Formats: sequence, C-alpha cells, structure tokens
Amino acid sequence: MAVDLVVGLLGIAALGHAAFSTVQYRNILKVTEEAFLWPPFYVIIEICISLVLCFWAALRVPGQFLPVLPDLEEDRLAQLTENVDFMTFNHRGRIFPLKIDEGLNLND
Repeated sequence: MAVDLVVGLLGIAALGHAAFSTVQYRNILKVTEEAFLWPPFYVIIEICISLVLCFWAALRVPGQFLPVLPDLEEDRLAQLTENVDFMTFNHRGRIFPLKIDEGLNLND
C-alpha cells in the first residue's frame, strides 16, 4: 500500500509539473509573439502518464474490494426502516394529490 501511495503522489506531482510546464511554455510564446495552439508533445505525454499513475493509485490505495453478500444479517435492508429519525411527513409532496387521475381532468 505504501508503494501505491507513492505512485499516487508521483502522479499528482507529475500533473503539477505538466501544468507548470504549460504555463512556462505559454509565457515563452508571449515573448516571441507566437500563437498558442497546443501544449508541447512532451507535456501531453507527461499528462497521460501521470493520469495513469493517479488512476492506479485511486484503485489500489483504498484497499481491496469486498464482495457484496445478500446473506449478511448485519446490514439487512429491513433493519434500516427501524430508524425513524429520517422519516419525514411534512414535506412539499403533500400538495400533490394522492392519485394522479384525480388531479388531471383532461376531458373537461
């Protein structure tokens, strides 16, 4: 895990270096009065490599993926309804009719 964290920090540092290189390249173009169309090729390659490193670290640093098992008794969906703190009955939806057919009279 420590190696993956170092890889992620290296990817972030490489992205920062690519941004700094692009800004520096634009300043050089302003001095020479040339138009900026694209960043240099080495900056584009550096961005691609650093994004791969960041994606690698994002997938590896949080840990291993655990399987989702429906047989677990701890996290059953039926147990979630016992918590009445998140139930609300006084909300904007009370202005709508209970049946959609009663609210819409298109035959009139």
